[in-house]
Amino acid sequence: MIENDVLIQHPLREPMVKDTNPYISVDCVIFGFDFEKLNVLLLERNLSDGDGNLIFSDHSLVGHHIKINESLDAAAARVLFETTGLSNIYLEQFFVFGSPDRLKKERAQLWLKSIGRDPEKRVVTVGYFSLVNTNAVHVSYTQRHACWCNINEVGELAFDHNQILDKGLEALRLKIKSEPIAFELLPQKFSLSQLQKLYEVVLGIEIDKRNFRKKAIQANYIVPLNEKQKDVAHKPAQLFMFSRDIYEATKKENFNFSL
Repeated sequence: MIENDVLIQHPLREPMVKDTNPYISVDCVIFGFDFEKLNVLLLERNLSDGDGNLIFSDHSLVGHHIKINESLDAAAARVLFETTGLSNIYLEQFFVFGSPDRLKKERAQLWLKSIGRDPEKRVVTVGYFSLVNTNAVHVSYTQRHACWCNINEVGELAFDHNQILDKGLEALRLKIKSEPIAFELLPQKFSLSQLQKLYEVVLGIEIDKRNFRKKAIQANYIVPLNEKQKDVAHKPAQLFMFSRDIYEATKKENFNFSL
């Protein structure tokens, strides 16, 4: 299911720009949490014939080719900023996709031909995953639709992007247990129930509430605030915040939020 349509500024067809490398690209798996489910940001892709008849319509991850004098990390950050308007947010390289068959699907071949690319040329892409608070993504650009999609309801994506998404989710699940990256998906102030729900939807498991709260309260970097939720239908819960300063000053050799 595709939800929460937003607009971003990219042409419907993206011809190769002169200063880009045609054989190396970056693809970003942009994860967002809406307090109920884990979502991924997708771009709409439509291909029509010369008479305006639709040939196919699907979605892709966010990505582009790197510029000639640009590092991979800089390219990923640029793509992310151009899509969401956000900078200085969590972004991590997780895998390289270089199969000679990754652009062999019929739709991939048609798409590449339509933008003047040789579909037989091999392209290697570097996967990054990014974590954003969905409430912070306020895009107001035009021309090409982007939307948040529940990761459990993603259909067939462009190229090999389903494989890239799966690998990105696998990397996120490993990392969320060993580093305090979960807080990148939350607003500055959050309840323990929201934090628990985040871990549940990312890891795909059900967590015992009492044990989770006990572990969270014992973590000195999860700081209780003298504030409660506002404008909620249920009893307002106490709010907390993550203190990176406390975490950095007191962390042990390895972060371990085992559940």
